[in-house]
Amino acid sequence: MSHLSYPVRPTLFPVPRKIVLMMSMSLDGYIEGPGQDISWHRVDEEVHQYFNDVIREMGGLLSGRTTYELMAGYWPTADADPDVSPTSAEFAGIWRDIPKTVYSRTLQHAEWNTTIVRDVVPEEVEALKAQPGGDLGLGGAALSAAFLRHGLVDGIHLCVHPVLVGGGTPLFPPADTHTALHLTESRTFGNGVVLLRYDILRQADSP
Repeated sequence: MSHLSYPVRPTLFPVPRKIVLMMSMSLDGYIEGPGQDISWHRVDEEVHQYFNDVIREMGGLLSGRTTYELMAGYWPTADADPDVSPTSAEFAGIWRDIPKTVYSRTLQHAEWNTTIVRDVVPEEVEALKAQPGGDLGLGGAALSAAFLRHGLVDGIHLCVHPVLVGGGTPLFPPADTHTALHLTESRTFGNGVVLLRYDILRQADSP
């Protein structure tokens, strides 16, 4: 008897969206230097266009209050500046339109397609992942630590800048957990920034 192969209908077996931690950091592991200094970030047109292309395909952005307010203080009207670069103007539109979730217990109001959530509740996050759309980008050290602690991060997407800042806010604070990673992509940009993309290996994925 022959075995027939039938095409699988994707709508019958939806694949949950992934939560991807996306951050820039120094070689010594900091996302910002003392005094929240990020002047050392090397984001030229090539790097910026790469982020535009990635974030444009995402289904949403997740961040803490500090990251959200930093972005909301500039990007909503960035493309109104006649001197803004083409990639920055493009990103302004991407940022305004993409759904955003900000985790904060104190923020009372947020605009630009933004939802405020008070706490990281794993069941609520899993429900968000089950919704249709692209993957979700996660940013911010404190929020990322909470998501990692609950096992909610599926991938890590880092841009490592060729600089040692010596102190500031580390991307990964001390933790009592062990997280195995699988490198899926690496790339060196012309300005020396190195892209590293990892999948997080669950216990069932380990060899």
